[in-house]
Amino acid sequence: MPSGARMPHQGAPMGPPGPPYGASPAVRPGLPSPVMEPSRKRPAPSQQVQQQQQQQQQQQQQQVVQNRSRNAKRRKMADKILPQRIRELVPESQAYMDLLAFERKLDQTIMRKRVDIQEALKRPMKQKRKLRLYISNTFNPARPDADDSDGSIASWELRVEGKLLDDPGKQKKKFSSFFKSLVIELDKELYGPDNHLVEVSENQGVFTAPKRKITHWHRTTTTQETDGFQVKRPGDVSVRCTLLLMLDYQPPQFKLDLRLARLLGIHTQTRSCIIQALWQYVKTNKLQDSHDKEYINCDKYFQQIFDCPRLKFSEIPQRLTNLLLPPDPIVINHVISVDPNDQKKTACYDIDVEVEDPLKSQMSSFLLSTANQQEIASLDNKIHETIESINQLKIQRDFMLSFSRDPKGYIQDWLKSQSRDLKLMTDVVGNPEEERRAAFYHEPWSQEAVSRYFYCKIQQKRQELEQALAVRNT
Repeated sequence: MPSGARMPHQGAPMGPPGPPYGASPAVRPGLPSPVMEPSRKRPAPSQQVQQQQQQQQQQQQQQVVQNRSRNAKRRKMADKILPQRIRELVPESQAYMDLLAFERKLDQTIMRKRVDIQEALKRPMKQKRKLRLYISNTFNPARPDADDSDGSIASWELRVEGKLLDDPGKQKKKFSSFFKSLVIELDKELYGPDNHLVEVSENQGVFTAPKRKITHWHRTTTTQETDGFQVKRPGDVSVRCTLLLMLDYQPPQFKLDLRLARLLGIHTQTRSCIIQALWQYVKTNKLQDSHDKEYINCDKYFQQIFDCPRLKFSEIPQRLTNLLLPPDPIVINHVISVDPNDQKKTACYDIDVEVEDPLKSQMSSFLLSTANQQEIASLDNKIHETIESINQLKIQRDFMLSFSRDPKGYIQDWLKSQSRDLKLMTDVVGNPEEERRAAFYHEPWSQEAVSRYFYCKIQQKRQELEQALAVRNT
């Protein structure tokens, strides 16, 4: 064992090599007890300095405690690695190192996947689904014996409802949440040229004002979602109506100008997808200026659309504003039949809608989940404790092995190490064992030390004398 190594606290007992800590050190028979000279100790600091030192020590201790708690949570990968000397001693430990390398690769892969998921969540994740639309109507004939005015007049009622097909979600979405607006236009010949719009009741989805030709519903910030809409009107004859449904696209989609739609092959799409398609067209046809990459040299199709021979790519979003139109509504023609013998009073239509991808919620829950992280942290702590225990056992083994090979030399080295530790603990300056011998003062340095000592004393006396003379002269 190299000189200066300390004996571990654990291991097989060897017998006490000396007195316990705090007791008087052992001395040889016939020698006086060693007494430390006061001049050999470091001067004690003043009370104020001691208080400052105590405060600094307390702050340092608090900082150490905080650092330990912080380090306990985030242990480094290097703390898991077995030292080389242990791997040489136990060849089977290479299997653990292989697992550690595999864990490092797995952690890197999981970290990359987490970053990919975070980037994917920033983009809209939609899924195409089928929304089945049910349009039905009922007829209420007039009752002459009715007390109220509503029952004495024949009327019909139109209902518009819908639901998602094969909806696996636990929380069903309301029918109105898929649409931005709904317009129902009745037969102009029966209800006259009155073009006033009728608002829908947001609580029940019922259109009122029974003598208007056009009824409509538009989404607002205060709109309450509903499972369907119904329209009540007086009448005893069949009515032709037209339903205009505007889907609520999230993010918003736009219909392209006819020329731009033919060029890109896109009819309706989001703004970002349209700009991406334009950039793809520019790269495919090599329209980017070779000298100034910021500019685009328009071909004949771009010149017809943007009406300029050359433009910056940063100008395209602004120029697209005049080329993007609201998307086309879904148009459904329906006949409201009042014939009691007509069995086809309910019509069904399937509409393609976009809903949130269920995978998005799973990805979000995966990022927010901490159960696996807690389990991994617990296992990491066990690994760190095991590695520390292995290192302690290796130190004990080295101690016992060194002692078994050379007990005398090891005890001497150990005593030297303990002596150095005792000197540090008692703040002793110098080496008392060497200084008590006369040969120590016959070294070449002693003459220089004596000269320096007398020189310092002479300078001190000279300063005192000069100060005394200056006081007398004043």
